[in-house]
Amino acid sequence: MTDWLAEHAPTSYASLLPPATNEEIATADSRLRRHLGFGLPVELDALWRLCGGVEHQDIEADEQGEIFSGEFFPDGLLLSPAKALAPCLPGPGAEDFWGAEVVPWLTGDDEDGPLQGTYIGARGVGKWSFEDNPAGTPEYPSMALYLESVHRTLTAGPANLMGSNVPGLVWGCLIWDRPQGSWLTDAAAHWSPVH
Repeated sequence: MTDWLAEHAPTSYASLLPPATNEEIATADSRLRRHLGFGLPVELDALWRLCGGVEHQDIEADEQGEIFSGEFFPDGLLLSPAKALAPCLPGPGAEDFWGAEVVPWLTGDDEDGPLQGTYIGARGVGKWSFEDNPAGTPEYPSMALYLESVHRTLTAGPANLMGSNVPGLVWGCLIWDRPQGSWLTDAAAHWSPVH
């Protein structure tokens, strides 16, 4: 995946942060165990040892601020260990409302703190939201299968393999969008599909 980004979406590739430190990962694991009674999923631990999250890059041509370089997954951007725990840990004196041993790892709304996104847990990868069922039925049995599906969509297609949002490139960024009814205004003229 990183090789594909480096070749086809260099601005998205530049948004990748270095691996999370052993201390960051150990702190996340410790906090989960202390507050919720379970540790980090093995696959998330392994992913953070490759990339500790993303940091959006400035895109000079994007005057409207429509494109976020770090949102190169269909379900948003990769959260860092500290940000992933923010929506996961209950507040003081509150019970865990997730009802499952899950950890958020992707979100589509990072601006004011994640309110929805994708989780990883013992049963697989699925969607989460504070408004709906916090930890719904998994859509993929593992993070590895999710990542393989993203890679297969990018390299072999079809473009809609992972749903109605399809991969495209704009200003060196990989984004996932629906060709019809796009939310893009200025960027739409520069968007080209991967397939």
